[in-house]
Amino acid sequence: MNTGLLIRDAELDGQVRADVRVTGGTIAEVAPGLTRRPGEPVLDALGGALLPGLCDHHLHLHALAAQAGSVPCGPPAVTGAFALAGALAGATSDEHGWVRGVGYAETVAGDLAADAIDRLHVGRPVRIQHRSGALWMLNSAAVAALGLAGGQHPGIERDRHGAPTGRLWRADDWLRTRLPRSRPPDLGPVGTRLAAFGITSVTDATPDLEAAAIEAVTDALASGAVRQRVRLLGAPIDWRPASTGPVPGPYKIVLADSALPGLDSLIGRIAEPHAHGRPVAVHCVTREALLLLLAAFADVGTLCGDRVEHAALVPAESVPALADLGLRVVTQPGFLAHRGDDFLRDVPEAEHVDLYRCRSLIEAGVPLAPSSDAPYGPLDPWAVIAAAAARRTPAGRTAGPAERLSTAEALAGYLSDPADPGGSPRRIRTGVPADLVLLRVPRAVALSGPSADHVRATVIGGALVWDTGTSR
Repeated sequence: MNTGLLIRDAELDGQVRADVRVTGGTIAEVAPGLTRRPGEPVLDALGGALLPGLCDHHLHLHALAAQAGSVPCGPPAVTGAFALAGALAGATSDEHGWVRGVGYAETVAGDLAADAIDRLHVGRPVRIQHRSGALWMLNSAAVAALGLAGGQHPGIERDRHGAPTGRLWRADDWLRTRLPRSRPPDLGPVGTRLAAFGITSVTDATPDLEAAAIEAVTDALASGAVRQRVRLLGAPIDWRPASTGPVPGPYKIVLADSALPGLDSLIGRIAEPHAHGRPVAVHCVTREALLLLLAAFADVGTLCGDRVEHAALVPAESVPALADLGLRVVTQPGFLAHRGDDFLRDVPEAEHVDLYRCRSLIEAGVPLAPSSDAPYGPLDPWAVIAAAAARRTPAGRTAGPAERLSTAEALAGYLSDPADPGGSPRRIRTGVPADLVLLRVPRAVALSGPSADHVRATVIGGALVWDTGTSR
């Protein structure tokens, strides 16, 4: 039974210090000097900031869980072909004898196809995921095991003779039907990692979720393995959730960079969920994809809650259109800190100002929320907040200095409601769910140097799920 919690001497809104009483999963009282009730647990904040729990508005739960059983194949752990061969040789196979690699970047060993991976590792079937999440690369043993030669998926890359190269583009659903059936990855460690960062709510952005994937999330929530509140973008259009468990978010549509749909086709894809009263969340990375998307929305209209995922390249002339259409953007400035040098190298210099816009979108009135896209981007929200403010690449270059946010603005995006990313930040007040993060330091100190080390405790639904300090 939830016996409640009394949090003493917490800094609220960066200004006042007060006690906060939690009862039945809700904030019941906020006032100085609250009297402790018999048996009531106490958490002494010692003047640390108490914030609403953070929301990661775009990540991938199952991919995060699968990462634990995968071998890193890209920077910073692996930076060359010799190191990649060593990593694959030392990798532990799964129960079916497969090796699963993640995080590959072309700077390691160039464009990988089956013949190139064969030179690095033979014998066991190997599949390596590109760090973008859009591409799988297979060695010859994996190509044969999957029957790729007879596969019909459009994402199967083939050479001029029609033979598969071992590269699979945006074919995760098809790949799952060909791989040996495995147990769903354990989501419990993911929930623990999220709590340690102060994250109390997440939006899973994986498209086209199968029933088994939704069931795994539902079971993890029911068992308490995952305590965060979960929204699913990839739930079927007409999916109806149980009374407890994950809830549907906007419907995920992927605009694949390599095969953009026609305008009429995209209009139809947006109109279908709209007809069910469900907004859409559209994966949109390139300029061409964004222009197509804006044209589609101009025709079909928008629903409250329609959102653009990533918005990696936004031409200046598209910013007013995003605002006029009432769209919101969920983006990932953390990518700049991890692979910004690659962007500056590969994107034409004239378009550098368009990379992961933040400041110009907010100033135009476009609601904007930073997020992780983990495991493809850094999960740590405090690192993302720092990246949004600094916009520094690994080599120390600055990508789009005019697009910097203050750390307070970036934090506000993480404090916005899961149903309203980029909206007004939530506040500590009576009557709201007790999803909270307690920092070791005042808010101003945390914002001057964002770090996960500042997280002292995390409360979800009134329950203390992460505590590195002392409660009594």
